[in-house]
Amino acid sequence: MPNEASPPGVTNTQEEISQEKAAEVLEQIDKESSFRKFDGFWAKVVAAIAITMSIYHFVVASGVFFPTQQDRQSVHLTFLLILTFLLYPMFGKSKKPSLFDLTWFVAVIVSGFLTLFYFEGDFSKSLGISQDIYRGVLAVGCVLALNFLFHSACKKKRSSGPSLFDLVWLTCSVVSSLYIFFYFEEFITRQTPIPRDIWMGVVLIACVLEATRRSVGKELVILSLVFLAYGFWGQNLPEFLGEIVHRGFTLRRIIWQTYLSSEGIFGIALDISSTYIFLFVLFGAFLSETGMGAFIKDFAMCLAGRTIGGEAKVSIVTCGLMGMINGSAVGNVAATGTFTIPMMRLAGFKPVFSAALVAAAGTGGMIMPPVMGAASFIMAEYLQMHYSLIMLAAAIPAILYYLSQYVYVHVEARKLGMTRVPSDKITPMMTVLRRQGYMIVPVAVIVYLLVIGRTPLYAAFYGIVSSLGITTVVSLWRDFTGEEFVKLRRSPASFSPVPLVKFLWHGHSGTIVKAYVRALEQGARQSVSVGVACAVVGTINSITNLSGLGFTLGNAIVSLAAGSVFFTAFFTTILSIILGMGLPTTACYIITATIAAPPLIKLGVNPLAAHMFVYYFACLSNLTPPVAIASYGAAGLSGQNPSEVGWAGFRIALAGFIIPFTFIYAPALLFVGDLLSIVLATTTATIGVVAAALAMQSYFFAPLTTPQRLLLFVGAFCLIFPETYTDIAGLGIISGIAIMQKWQLLHKTS
Repeated sequence: MPNEASPPGVTNTQEEISQEKAAEVLEQIDKESSFRKFDGFWAKVVAAIAITMSIYHFVVASGVFFPTQQDRQSVHLTFLLILTFLLYPMFGKSKKPSLFDLTWFVAVIVSGFLTLFYFEGDFSKSLGISQDIYRGVLAVGCVLALNFLFHSACKKKRSSGPSLFDLVWLTCSVVSSLYIFFYFEEFITRQTPIPRDIWMGVVLIACVLEATRRSVGKELVILSLVFLAYGFWGQNLPEFLGEIVHRGFTLRRIIWQTYLSSEGIFGIALDISSTYIFLFVLFGAFLSETGMGAFIKDFAMCLAGRTIGGEAKVSIVTCGLMGMINGSAVGNVAATGTFTIPMMRLAGFKPVFSAALVAAAGTGGMIMPPVMGAASFIMAEYLQMHYSLIMLAAAIPAILYYLSQYVYVHVEARKLGMTRVPSDKITPMMTVLRRQGYMIVPVAVIVYLLVIGRTPLYAAFYGIVSSLGITTVVSLWRDFTGEEFVKLRRSPASFSPVPLVKFLWHGHSGTIVKAYVRALEQGARQSVSVGVACAVVGTINSITNLSGLGFTLGNAIVSLAAGSVFFTAFFTTILSIILGMGLPTTACYIITATIAAPPLIKLGVNPLAAHMFVYYFACLSNLTPPVAIASYGAAGLSGQNPSEVGWAGFRIALAGFIIPFTFIYAPALLFVGDLLSIVLATTTATIGVVAAALAMQSYFFAPLTTPQRLLLFVGAFCLIFPETYTDIAGLGIISGIAIMQKWQLLHKTS
């Protein structure tokens, strides 16, 4: 029998199967979700550490005590690395490292460090070790590495706890990270790194790289190693590369920049991770664990279910709202696809289309305010703007992105001859609000506090407090107004505290307390990959700033584009998509913003528009073939071909790809400028996005001919440029096609 709370046509069995498959897909597709599963003692240890981490950040946000920026970052990074080496296995899930694996890792690390020290003559001499010894040990390390390549094997055996090597990594990370906590003041006093500082820096960089490999993926590690190698040996590059060749930097200088300065690991990105990002991730965990997801599903059904193709439109609305509590495109797809994909398939939509729509809509959750992806908070810091302005700027583009998909779905439903979802299968709006409407309160609190100018940290803190307060009150109300409490009052022991506590613990109140504990643990778990990415990006930023590479590459992009804003934006798009193939959105945004945003600003693009452009495509890289991670997740849920789903999702969202180019030329879409310019830009962009969606479907009032479809594309692209003549041309083309279609329909009818 269908569950009363389930969407129409989705049975309990289907939903349970989908959730199991969602977990499997997340582990296979999303590196960030591939957690090691512990039992017994180690499960309790991990939970205790995660809960402690959440409580620490919550207490710091409350203002009970005020650690320095370095202390806060040091403790934050220590928690991140501890959880990484406990939660993420060293050689993949359910694999236990063999002796050869350990040999390989020791060989690689030792060889790498000794290679660096070999080129650092002064440092090696200060240790009293000759170059001959270095060569000998390095040769041994290479032999051991080759031994691994020929003989490595991993026994597929589930481990009940972390391996010895995990604990070694964990210990090294704790010592090297907390070194900043205990010795930073000493370093500030002497202002000169000593050998102990260098060793601690080398160890922490190695730990951060290994943590990144486990929790994020090897791509970001490789990119970081390339930048570090460029810092050491950039002076040996061919001369024809021009300004990219630098004078070279010593190990001491690079470690100082990466480990001991505010432009490296302990830089802006990690600082934002330790404050805004963590608190908003924790806020999302509280919303998720206390029932926000169920409310969003029911609310979306009420909003969009009564329209033609309502099952698919519910998916769009759900993904947009779910983005508030899930900052990952793949996570959003997994959370919403568990019920929207079966619902769309049962309604008559093709399986590939159903999966592709969830991927496209799920990706958009990262650009939907008020709570956007983690990189949006870093953007606010880069631009030195209040987050509320970022949130406001993202509003119109996000609405246009989902409008294009709404139009695409509506046309698809009309082509398939679909009708509205029967009203008796949709829970009335007032019933949903009466049962679950209190879930809106925490989100409303955050929006209100941001709008009146409070900091994101303040807003997130009181958002969590309001979530705790409202859910506790509702749970107590349900317990004390239920039939079970009436029975308890009639019993002889009704005034004894023990029966009352047992009653509350087994009722709604006990359930909500358990949900709070789960939220504290899940919030810390979900912050690990984002936080580690923010840390490792610091190594890239340190070399970029030290060598001036960002400025050099920016000038190269401008020269390659011949000073054209359009081609500079186009090259920036390509860079974002390429980086997005292997990097998480946050890392992709930080790197691209460092390299590509300055050239756009140099050419006269509004700084907010330039950074929003980079952020937008960093998010859309999750949907762009050939490596469309969000589409792969949706394909795994639906059992369809990943390539087919990837290209179908790209087609559905293609109209949305126009939007960033629109606000590059018309920043009024970001609420920059006067009211008239904002209204005009929004109007033309809306028409252009709708026209592009109709052209993608090859359907207006009736099927489009090939020339009509091409002209409709031209009209849509004309509306990108905020010039009077292009707007007139675009509107004229679109109006002409509309009139032509109407005339054809009237002629056909007559």
